[in-house]
Amino acid sequence: MFATLSDRLAETFKNLRGKGRLSEADIDATAREIRIALLEADVALPVVKDFVAAVKERARGEEVSQALNPAQQVVKIVNDELVTILGGETRRLRYAKTGPTVIMLAGLQGAGKTTLAAKLALWLKEQGKTPLLVACDLQRPNAVQQLQVNGDKVGVPVFAPEAGNGVGDPVGVARASIEEAKRKLHDVVIVDTAGRLGVDSEMMGQAAAIRDAVQPDEVLFVVDAMIGQDALTTAQAFLDGVGYDGVVLTKLDGDARGGAALSIRHVTGKPVMFASSGEKMTDFDVFHPDRMASRILDMGDVMTLIEQAEKVFDQEQAFKAAQKLSGQGGDFTLDDFLEQMQQIKKLGSMTKILKMLPGAGQIREQLENFDDREIDRVEAIIRSMTPAERNNPKLIDGSRRARIAKGSGRTVADVNGLVDRFFEARKMMMQMAKGGGFAGVPGMPGMPGMPGMGGPGGGKRAKAKQAQKAKAKGGQRRSGNPAKAAQEAAAAKEKAAQQAANPFGLPKEDVDYEAAAANLDLPKDFSKFLK
Repeated sequence: MFATLSDRLAETFKNLRGKGRLSEADIDATAREIRIALLEADVALPVVKDFVAAVKERARGEEVSQALNPAQQVVKIVNDELVTILGGETRRLRYAKTGPTVIMLAGLQGAGKTTLAAKLALWLKEQGKTPLLVACDLQRPNAVQQLQVNGDKVGVPVFAPEAGNGVGDPVGVARASIEEAKRKLHDVVIVDTAGRLGVDSEMMGQAAAIRDAVQPDEVLFVVDAMIGQDALTTAQAFLDGVGYDGVVLTKLDGDARGGAALSIRHVTGKPVMFASSGEKMTDFDVFHPDRMASRILDMGDVMTLIEQAEKVFDQEQAFKAAQKLSGQGGDFTLDDFLEQMQQIKKLGSMTKILKMLPGAGQIREQLENFDDREIDRVEAIIRSMTPAERNNPKLIDGSRRARIAKGSGRTVADVNGLVDRFFEARKMMMQMAKGGGFAGVPGMPGMPGMPGMGGPGGGKRAKAKQAQKAKAKGGQRRSGNPAKAAQEAAAAKEKAAQQAANPFGLPKEDVDYEAAAANLDLPKDFSKFLK
């Protein structure tokens, strides 16, 4: 969604690189580029003015003029200001102290309220809650049936005493749902209300009546992030007519410019609490202003990626794979590789996963063209192998590769590529698992052709450097002769035993400490200091 904005900001920051100091002209030019980038992203004009003014003020301050790298400092300032206009801190749901927590959804028709109600119910269910969905959208055709279908998908019951399709009393349904929740011990009630194609008094009156009937703990305004500046008009109208506590942005995976997401918090004063970014019921999460700002600036969103991985990854399988990669649990085989790929598939689209990594904007075109079915093709090739071949890929010769290609519906070249990539990936992962690194950074694989990084051209120098370090620490190299090496090991063991007996590394001997103390020439009455 923020692709255009991200690209423009990245280009702006690139022009600042290499500058030892920012002049007034540099600051003005940067502010102008940021203003254009925000306006092109459809951000509201008042927001743009306040944002650019704050950036210019801080950029002229001491924090930049005394910085070692002004360009990086400007990036930090823009990041901080983005976090501010997006809401600052993450806003969490407020739960009722007694009785069920009531959450009411409001918004225009087509914003995705009914689907979002089910997504929110699933998210609450994962948090240990027992939600109840309430069908109060009795105007839109099949709205009740849609909520029931979505409720079945996420395993959450739906309270729908009225069939809908223009018939029924939504206020009565909402009021009855509270008693139903108390009777069946549901601790959260999610009320899905009707929307209209535009803001009108009838819709506002019905929403306000439902609000007064159930006294919700949270009223969430659901807005389509793709409708641009009109989202601000609608948001303000709902704030005046019904009132709400927070905003939920839907369709963040779309190709709109994203100005509504950046503007709505500043214009309404209400925080964005949740975001929906796909069609799956799991494509829903808490809105984190700092993480969204990081995505806009192409710094990635590693924290969200980690949280998603913790939800779907099998810890036991991951531990076994890590042991194998470190050489403690046998060889890492193609079966293990397949298990890891299947766990990654649980995270969802590979394109979305890769977009959360820092610098993903630089390969956006490749990511957009990435085919998620490639994982299925790799799985087909591996499953066409025999257990022995998956356990020991070195067995796969020419005839076996032809058979595997035929069985998986792929070409021999595809099989060759998979086997070669597996060996390369396994080697790299084993280096990382064992902590074989470079430049003192554990867990990073060696890089070929660079000094001290374990690769060709740097191996001799790396070994010499290691020998110098060992010598400086008092160590010595071990002989290649087995008999001599055994003698050296025995001598080292005896020395270690002596050092263990005496922390100063002196030969072990019996010391008469009382006699030694008597021979000390101490001043008179010094003994009182020894008590």
